[in-house]
Amino acid sequence: MEVVRSIFSCWFSSSSRRSNRLWSSGASDKNKAMVEQLQRYGVIKSTKVAEVMETIDRGLFVPPGGSPYFDSPMSIGYNATISAPHMHAACLELLEDHLQPGMRVLDVGSGTGYLTACFALMVGPEGRAVGVEHIPELVASSTENIKKSAAAPQLDDGSLSIHIADGREGWPELAPYDSIHVGAAAPQIPEALIEQLKPGGRMVIPVGTVFQELKVVDKKPDGSVSVRDETSVRYVPLTSKDAQLHSD
Repeated sequence: MEVVRSIFSCWFSSSSRRSNRLWSSGASDKNKAMVEQLQRYGVIKSTKVAEVMETIDRGLFVPPGGSPYFDSPMSIGYNATISAPHMHAACLELLEDHLQPGMRVLDVGSGTGYLTACFALMVGPEGRAVGVEHIPELVASSTENIKKSAAAPQLDDGSLSIHIADGREGWPELAPYDSIHVGAAAPQIPEALIEQLKPGGRMVIPVGTVFQELKVVDKKPDGSVSVRDETSVRYVPLTSKDAQLHSD
């Protein structure tokens, strides 16, 4: 659940000049135009990522009154946000090799369910996509969102599920995971998530408080862990339910 990412500030301004064109057609056309724009700017390089983002209509996951195809994070209530499309695309690109058919993925802070649905299409019904979210109302609404999307069959067959849980603890019942995505910034990488990452797996997580970096965490086959910084970001904090609901 990302607030802002400065690296694409030049794109934000050019996106705003194009936004009226995105609203001139049907929802599927707008979603496709959003993906094509991400491709033109080099955010999406993978054909598979483009296909998945075209298939999962972002408009089904943004609350009424929002602008789902504009490249900006948006409030979803409960002091939470849905990340901007470019951040979703960037995370899918970073995790693609660990989202192959049959693999397992954990989405921490699943929010509206959008990225969890994308993950589900990537790993397929033979894989497992798990979302964890500590706000029960968001779990309920995200489940309804997914039911309207192309990922609905995987919700029905159980290969996609959303759970009420503290994301800092992950979801050990279905660990280990080939990939883990964290949609809120932790002060440090939670040990529970490192433990639930499969050897050979990858985690993408924003880390920091005032200053944050999107970190790529790779667990090697021998269990050792390497961490590198991908880019500077600004996300809402990964914290307790009570602290989130009562934050300023």
